[in-house]
Amino acid sequence: MRYLITGSGSIKRGESIRGIQKMFGYMWQYIYSTFFRCWLKWILRHLTGKCELKRIFDGPGGAKRTRMIEFSLECSKNKSLRSAVHCENDVDKSVADVMKEKKINEHKDVRFKTHLKVCLLQITGYKKLYLEVEDLRKQPYDSGNQKHEEQLMELWDLLKPKEKLKSRITKQWGDIGFQGDDPKTDFRGMGMLGLANLLYFSHHYTEEAFQVLSHSYHPKIGYSYAIVGINLTEMAYSLLRSGALKSQLYNLVSGSPQMQHFHQFFCYLIYEFDKFWFEEEPENIMHFNHFREKFHSKVTVLLSDPDTVLVLKSTKNH
Repeated sequence: MRYLITGSGSIKRGESIRGIQKMFGYMWQYIYSTFFRCWLKWILRHLTGKCELKRIFDGPGGAKRTRMIEFSLECSKNKSLRSAVHCENDVDKSVADVMKEKKINEHKDVRFKTHLKVCLLQITGYKKLYLEVEDLRKQPYDSGNQKHEEQLMELWDLLKPKEKLKSRITKQWGDIGFQGDDPKTDFRGMGMLGLANLLYFSHHYTEEAFQVLSHSYHPKIGYSYAIVGINLTEMAYSLLRSGALKSQLYNLVSGSPQMQHFHQFFCYLIYEFDKFWFEEEPENIMHFNHFREKFHSKVTVLLSDPDTVLVLKSTKNH
């Protein structure tokens, strides 16, 4: 397993050509992916014997194993096997159902039972995590909710510990990258998920958050820290929704992934984007969307490696 550990102007002709090339690239990736999935589905459906699942367990571990198990169960003609990847609570029952269907003696093959349970916990846990993230995203920031207000004030105190807010609605919010005098308007796209991510980064990676915030003050290519953070929350959310984070989370967690693991991935994104932004040296913030998409493509490629885990080490013990 390979760990990667890290501490809109006018459209020009060249950009148009690159856009067309990028479009055809996506089309080819889609065609190739569709063909590969159809081929793999056909192979798995025609495997016979006591079970293709056992052969998968005899192969490589980690995310590769879990994703092959997931695909094998989803493609099965047997209803009880297909339902195993959708069990909500009783994973043990699903494990027993699969072993019964495949005629595997749990006393003789304890290792198989253990590995299958881990895989099912990862698979079903990913689905549950997505629903949890989606619920938080759909929850709007409510200035009348005391808990919401307390979290917002905590974010300020973590990023500006030596400076007090003059009032709840103030231009001071711009100092940590909000657009208006009242931050609640900036959370509309990602709801409380955006605030939760920023708060997690500031609390668990405090030194890194100070560093990124200070970089955002750059006189030429500085950016709005909080707004970029909310934008990267959308990136993390879309990658989770598409399934692109499966290998990341399957490699990272030997069981059900939790909300903290989603927050940790966001922390990697915001820290890495800050590095990427200054390495690229854009002319100004007006080119943000272009470089944001470029960064998104870079992360997507990294996530496509089934052995990669993208993590951010903190100077703080968390």
